Amino acid sequence: MDVEGFRNYCLAKKAVTEELPFGPDVLVFKVMGKMFALGALESLPFRVSLKCDPERAIALRDEHPDHIEGAYHMNKKHWNSLEIEMLPPQLVLDLIEHSYDLVVQSLPKKLQQELDNLQS
Repeated sequence: MDVEGFRNYCLAKKAVTEELPFGPDVLVFKVMGKMFALGALESLPFRVSLKCDPERAIALRDEHPDHIEGAYHMNKKHWNSLEIEMLPPQLVLDLIEHSYDLVVQSLPKKLQQELDNLQS
């Protein structure tokens, strides 16, 4: 998966916005105002950071030590950094979905209700 595929998949999710709060080289994707993915445009290969269940985060790092690690400048217990061009595309899509779902589950009930009421 390349940067455009990553970007398009994230933006296709319900209630997702794209921002550049850390400067022009870091794409940030949020659902209902909460970050679930970011990508460093300057990095080669293209790297993204995704939220992850702590146990799964460790398992993924063990399974893919050359392409998945604790995310730079993030809580490494909850965030992984992935070289997405080096990983199977379906794994990347699953991890984007996982990150999105974790963030949605952590939203206050009122925001979850608002999200449920939005059209896809």
